[in-house]
Amino acid sequence: MSTLVLELRQGDLMVVNGAPIRFRNRTRIELAAKARFLFGKQIMAPEAATTPARRIYFALQTAYIGTDEERAQGLDLARALIGEFQSATTSTLAREMLRTALALAEGDDCYQALKLSRRVMRHEEEILGLPPLMPVRQTQPRPEG
Repeated sequence: MSTLVLELRQGDLMVVNGAPIRFRNRTRIELAAKARFLFGKQIMAPEAATTPARRIYFALQTAYIGTDEERAQGLDLARALIGEFQSATTSTLAREMLRTALALAEGDDCYQALKLSRRVMRHEEEILGLPPLMPVRQTQPRPEG
C-alpha cells in the first residue's frame, strides 16, 4: 500500500479508527497504514443530522469511523433510515443511489457510500431550499480502509 500525505490546518479535526484528533497547528501528516478516517468538512457533527438524508450520512459515517460496536449500530441505523427514505421519496435516482450506498457500506466500502449519500444530501438541500452543509465538491483524497 502506498502512503497518503495530508496537509491539515490549525483547528482541523480528523477521526482515525474512531479516535478524534484536533490539530493545534498547521501540519503535514503521512498515513503509512490502512486506516478508517475522515477529516475536515467530511465529518458531520451529530447536531447537524437534521434532515432524513443528513441522518443517513451520519449513520454511514458512524458505520465507517466509529468503534466496532458503534459501526455495527451505525450500519443497522443506516439500513432503517435508507428504507424509510426510499419509501418516502419520489426520486428514482435518490432511491438507486441509496440502494448502492447501502450495498457499498455492507461490503465495507463506507467511504464510497458516504460520497453517494452526500449527493443525496445535496439533492435534498436543493428540494428543501437549505444551504449546503458540506462542500459541493470534495477535493480531499480518498481514505484507504
